[in-house]
Amino acid sequence: MFHFVPIRSVCIPHLAALICLLACAAAGGIAAETPAIIPVAKDGNAEWMQRHQAFVAAAKKGGVPLLFLGDSITDFWGTTGKEVWDKTFAPQHAANFGIAADKVENVLWRVTNGELDGIAPKVVVLMIGINNCWSAKRGEWDQKGQEIATGTRQIIDVIHAKSPRSKILLMAIFPLADGMDLSAKAANALTATFDDGKNIRVLDIGSKLAGADGTAAKDILPDGLHPSAKGYQIWADAIAAPLKDLMAR
Repeated sequence: MFHFVPIRSVCIPHLAALICLLACAAAGGIAAETPAIIPVAKDGNAEWMQRHQAFVAAAKKGGVPLLFLGDSITDFWGTTGKEVWDKTFAPQHAANFGIAADKVENVLWRVTNGELDGIAPKVVVLMIGINNCWSAKRGEWDQKGQEIATGTRQIIDVIHAKSPRSKILLMAIFPLADGMDLSAKAANALTATFDDGKNIRVLDIGSKLAGADGTAAKDILPDGLHPSAKGYQIWADAIAAPLKDLMAR
C-alpha cells in the first residue's frame, strides 16, 4: 500500500526530479516502480507500526537535541553499539529512531507521519539507502543509485520543512560485501553533492570500514553489512568532530 506525500511537502526542484524519473520510466528508461521516492508504510507489519508509534510518542515529549534516523545500522546502536552509544551519545540526550530493514521510502513515510512532530533537533544523523541496494538488478546500478539519492533528498526536505533549523549529517552508504556496492557507490556520488557547507554535511567513512579490496572489512562489518562493536566505535569517532561543529551552530 502506497502513501503519497502531499505535493506541498516536496520542494519544487526535487518534485521536478521525481516527474523526470517517472517520465523516463514511462519511456522505458527505468523500471516503472521507483519506490524510494514514494513514502511507504509497512502496514502489514505490526511490530514496525508499533515502533513508529513509539517514536511519534517520544517526539511529542520533546527534548531531542540529537536524532539518529535510519535502518538497522542505526537501530543496532541499541544492541551491538550500545556500549559506545551509552558513553558517547546518551549524555547528549540523543534519540535513536532506527528500524531494521527500513528502506528510503519507509523512512520518508515515517518522517512525513509524525516522527518529527514536537521536536526540533539541532542535528539529525541520517543513514539510509543500504536496503534499497539489494533490489538493484545487474546493469541497473546507476538507476538504483539515482532513486536512492532522490528519495534521500526528499527525506532531508521533509526534515527541513518540519524543523528548518535542524542540521543534517548525512552518512554515505557503508561498503558492502558484494556487487550491491555498485549501486551504493552510485548513490553516494550523488548524495555527496547535497553537502552545502551550512545546513547539510555529507560524511563518507567507507575507507575506515573497508578492507584492502574496498569491500566490507570482516572485523568491522562482519556480516558484510552491520558494524561490529569496533565498527560502531569507528563510526562514533569519525562523526565526533563534525557533530560538535554542527551542534554548536
